[in-house]
Amino acid sequence: MRQLPPLAAVRAFEAVARTGSVTRAAEELFRTHGAISRHLRLLHEHAGVALFEKDGTGLRLTQAGSEFYVAVRSVFDQLEQAYGRLAQQARGPGLHVACSATFAMRWLVPQLAMFYRAHPDIRIRLSMTSAREMRSEGADLLLAWDLSGYTDADRRRAIALAPVTFAAVCTPQYAKLLPRKRTRIAHEYTSSAWDQWEAKTGRSVARGDTLAFPHTHLCIEAALSGLGVALVEQRLIAREMREGRLVAPFGAVAFDGGLCALPAAGRILPPHADAFIEWLRSSLAGTPLSAPS
Repeated sequence: MRQLPPLAAVRAFEAVARTGSVTRAAEELFRTHGAISRHLRLLHEHAGVALFEKDGTGLRLTQAGSEFYVAVRSVFDQLEQAYGRLAQQARGPGLHVACSATFAMRWLVPQLAMFYRAHPDIRIRLSMTSAREMRSEGADLLLAWDLSGYTDADRRRAIALAPVTFAAVCTPQYAKLLPRKRTRIAHEYTSSAWDQWEAKTGRSVARGDTLAFPHTHLCIEAALSGLGVALVEQRLIAREMREGRLVAPFGAVAFDGGLCALPAAGRILPPHADAFIEWLRSSLAGTPLSAPS
């Protein structure tokens, strides 16, 4: 027989420890403040050791509480991920894919209709992440072009999908400015892109101020608004290039690494992942890498 604490009390403890507030935990669990407090007292009595202590008008974890929370958080994370996979399996064949919001909105989602026509029984679940938080979050596959922040083991597991080609783009009017008057539009979390551009081209096309944004689609919108020169993978701006709203007078450069699919560590990929990966390769290869300016 397992010697477990009252699970409802453990759930209340985890919510209070994570949110730092009995009130916020009660709101999250749809319980009253008094009910959460009773759960904490029950857990205290059951364990025989205090897990929280008063800190002004709030609570803080004791040493014993901190150690217990580390274990509880790990178990809850594993349980949440396992249950998510179970629920996904119950819904039928599917694949959980994580990628940047810009890639999802500007390329992947518009292309998914073709995938579904070829594979009507497979459903793709998307988690959209920022470059700052680019991790799988329980996904089967992570799609990314820059794996420099990952471990050597992760990079060895990565599956190559397609080359990536970055263009320095701006409005036609903005391109007429002198380089010293041009503003560089940078991504806050992949600033190495401009370093790689300049190392490969030997050119500095924007020597004025720098504007930084946390998402690629914001960089694109800034360029469209005439705020400066943005460095963007060409697939993401194909429409704006075709329409002439953005131009690439400074050329385009193939970057190192390319777009990759990174399988989740410690898990076997679902059988239908191969079909999605091959579709990605084919579709990415069919997208023109050099849009007309």
